[in-house]
Amino acid sequence: MSPKVTNATLNNGKEMPMVGLGTYTRQFDPEAVKQAVEWGIECGYRHIDTASFYKNEEFLGEVIANKIKQGYVKREDLFVTTKIWNNSHSEEAVIPALKESLRKLKLDYIDLYLIHWPVSISENGEDTAIDYLNTWKSMEEAVHLGLAKSIGVSNFNEEQLERLYNHANIKPTVNQVEINPTLTQHKLVDFCKKLSVIPIAYTPLGLLSGARPEFVGKDVIKTDPKLEKIAEKYGKTKAQVVLRYLIQRGIPVIPKSFTKSRIEENLNIFDFELNQDEMSIVDSYNLDHRCVPSLQFKSYTYYPF
Repeated sequence: MSPKVTNATLNNGKEMPMVGLGTYTRQFDPEAVKQAVEWGIECGYRHIDTASFYKNEEFLGEVIANKIKQGYVKREDLFVTTKIWNNSHSEEAVIPALKESLRKLKLDYIDLYLIHWPVSISENGEDTAIDYLNTWKSMEEAVHLGLAKSIGVSNFNEEQLERLYNHANIKPTVNQVEINPTLTQHKLVDFCKKLSVIPIAYTPLGLLSGARPEFVGKDVIKTDPKLEKIAEKYGKTKAQVVLRYLIQRGIPVIPKSFTKSRIEENLNIFDFELNQDEMSIVDSYNLDHRCVPSLQFKSYTYYPF
């Protein structure tokens, strides 16, 4: 039996599953992505997260079309998120970029379309300093055209989110950012919620899933017996405890895995609840460590960190 996946309600009234399947791979591996999404849909995932930058929309489109054809799901059962890359931020580039994503995904509309980063770049990677407020005008146009049901942002800081929110005719529904026990982001999360913008966690396991060499030995989350004890108490893995911690903070999560058992485990987090002491233990692992600092954009006009 598939675990029940609860939904978050966006500020436009639309429902979004609390657990999505992440699809980014550093080593470009179409077959692994296709297999993971196939397993994911079969075991109950209804939220699939991708981006034009991931270069996998075409492969996801194949899997989604096959699963619909096979009767596993209907299109309206799925919540598909994709993102516009930094080189398509000009007002005239947004709609063509979205249409290209839709073509690859074999879809008529996207459930959630995000500005991937507030920074903008040229085709050869230089800073073009396009104001994300201008990009947003075309994001709103995507909604008016019926190409995107909901729109939002990713990697925006508080100041950027507030500025966008104050100027937007259609308010952003989400801000997808890195949130995990080693980067708890309480201030940003609270700020998003104050604006009725849902914070979504990418890299939700943080240092539990990997670390830069300089953090080895400091990332106690991997070895702390307290976390092991919580996992044992509920008959869960440490990763499931961490995902549950985020869900209980009201934060939807986008874990990724290319292992069938882990894909299933990451969805199976709705049949237990952490108590306040256990939540505090997971919270205590914060190191303000960012796994995805994207330092290549550090000198760019709208770099968020």
